[in-house]
Amino acid sequence: MEILLKNGWIIDGTGSSRYKSDIAIKGNKIVKIGSNLERDGYNIIDVSNKIIAPGFIDMHSHADLTILEVNKAKPP
Repeated sequence: MEILLKNGWIIDGTGSSRYKSDIAIKGNKIVKIGSNLERDGYNIIDVSNKIIAPGFIDMHSHADLTILEVNKAKPP
């Protein structure tokens, strides 16, 4: 599936300030980030004034209740 997210605020996780841009996605990969992207055949989703934060990883662990005691993301 090909998706074009238009006019979103991007927070990229680098600590830089957010910025407004478009993101083109093909399959499960980001193929382009830039302003005013146009992609024929892409499903366009207007995300104006929404935050886009690609790249989050779900660090699944069953140590949720002991994380403050153990200070690691793994079971004790």
